[in-house]
Amino acid sequence: MNRHELCCVGHITLDKVVTPKNTVHMPGGTSFYFSHAIKHFKDIDYTLVTALAESEMKAVEELRAEGIDVTVMPSAHTVYFENIYGENQDNRTQRVLAKADPFTVEALRDVDARIYHLGSLLADDFSLEVVRYLAGKGSVSIDSQGYLREVRGQDVFAVDWPEKREVLPYVHFLKANEHEMEVLTGYTDPVKAGRMIHEWGVKEVLLTFGSMGSVIYDGTTFHRIPAYLPKEVVNATGAGDTYMTGYLYQRAKGTDIEEAGRFAAAMTTLKIEGIGPFNGTKEEVERCLSTAEQRFPEL
Repeated sequence: MNRHELCCVGHITLDKVVTPKNTVHMPGGTSFYFSHAIKHFKDIDYTLVTALAESEMKAVEELRAEGIDVTVMPSAHTVYFENIYGENQDNRTQRVLAKADPFTVEALRDVDARIYHLGSLLADDFSLEVVRYLAGKGSVSIDSQGYLREVRGQDVFAVDWPEKREVLPYVHFLKANEHEMEVLTGYTDPVKAGRMIHEWGVKEVLLTFGSMGSVIYDGTTFHRIPAYLPKEVVNATGAGDTYMTGYLYQRAKGTDIEEAGRFAAAMTTLKIEGIGPFNGTKEEVERCLSTAEQRFPEL
């Protein structure tokens, strides 16, 4: 069985994105943004495992046409999100209009990778059993956002993650933004939050603060990663997913934490400057790293 360097597991969604300028219907979800971003880097062996309804298979066919290896777990429904942004792109109101089936160990049995990135969108996407199973095969990366989202009716509520103490010892990389960090730990201070999450078992804690940069804690050092200021903020949907794409791509290639974090931040800046997934090149990321204005997070 072929061992991939990097595997993303997550639902491709239907997204309705409402901004002050317009309303757009488009595919979305971590797996969509991750896959469309990483396809620009030809030097990595990548695979996607997703689940969606037969009616949305067009999104998968488009990825396959771009050369992405995709395994599909059948699902009765596709996740349908409505994201409403105000003038400030850091503020988002969200509703879930449909849910897809959770991922199972059975669906992941034939996938072998060094790093598995779990793009959780809702709290029940990945069970403890699935995380434990994947941790036995490779390093697990989790974006905490989905674990902290509970759907009641169609509305999304921020909730704590009841199983975090059971799940996190199996997790190598965990990403949380400032709100998720506070929900998880009770702290607004990245140093206290980073230490607590690391004590729970996570090896690399990635805390992102939007336009204020990010902090990565590995148990010894708090790496302060600057935000590279965009020329124009067009759409922030998928920014966190793009950050994790850049970071895990670089870590899979053996790059150190600091350099991987900076690459991830610059890649996110290029994504924010346009609609849809990251659509740049490695050269453009390098150019952003050397020319864009930097803003470092406070510690």
